[in-house]
Amino acid sequence: MTLLFLLLFFFFSFSQERLFHLMGTYALIELPDGKEYQAYRFMKRLEDKLSDYIQTSEISLINEKSGVGCVEVSEETLEVIKKSLEVSEKTYGFLDITVGSYTINFKRKKLLEEDRAKNLINYRKIKIEDGKVCLLEKGMALDLGGVGKGYAVQKAYEHLNTPWGFISIAGDLKVWGHKRLLAIFNPTNNQILAKGYNKRDLCLSTGGNYLRKHIIGKENSLLQATVAYDDCALTDALETALLAMDDDSREKFIRENPYVGVLLLFKDGSLYINRVFMEYFEALEIYSTAP
Repeated sequence: MTLLFLLLFFFFSFSQERLFHLMGTYALIELPDGKEYQAYRFMKRLEDKLSDYIQTSEISLINEKSGVGCVEVSEETLEVIKKSLEVSEKTYGFLDITVGSYTINFKRKKLLEEDRAKNLINYRKIKIEDGKVCLLEKGMALDLGGVGKGYAVQKAYEHLNTPWGFISIAGDLKVWGHKRLLAIFNPTNNQILAKGYNKRDLCLSTGGNYLRKHIIGKENSLLQATVAYDDCALTDALETALLAMDDDSREKFIRENPYVGVLLLFKDGSLYINRVFMEYFEALEIYSTAP
């Protein structure tokens, strides 16, 4: 997400995090032994492969060859695409990285008419074979905006292998090896919706569709979603999917996936928090949603 939906509260005596510009937004990083720049450089290399805003990225090359040919890609690009396809199946297709036909080729580049762009959204028309990725119809495009930031956070965590740390890119974060006071923003009154110390290592992803209207989905009653889980690529992708789902599909997904922590803020000001979400925190304080 382009806004910092998660407000992070620390005592200044403890806080040594550094701020970087990354993936079109801001990243906050705190790591032992001054490894913040190492983490940034690692995630910047991922951005150079995965961003559709970078003409030479592997994603841009795949998009250029849609309907024409395949592109051999790196292990990271292949992994994030495969993870996205797994989430697409799990979320009844509500996460679909081929949404780029609409977000890129219609909205940004004006290459397609709206109806044609929407008709090209179909994750089942991504072909993966021998380390190569193909989009089967001309005009299709990949947009990793719904999973890329969380994936970068998760891969940096795995790459650095430090005893503790904190990495946040906009609304996607991971905290491990220590406790930290975290808070979730309430867009209805510009105050805090919930805050608490993490009980264990976790990933959190928070987002909404009320500013950029960048998520293509069904009409629903949801305003903002926060997902807690152990893998940041999945929290990012699932948060995106929940925002795109109609109300019945979202309720079905939550029933079928009780291991995923969710905190949902609805347009009428009501909240839904499941038990798993609460278990990630020592004590979670919930604040009024009144404007």
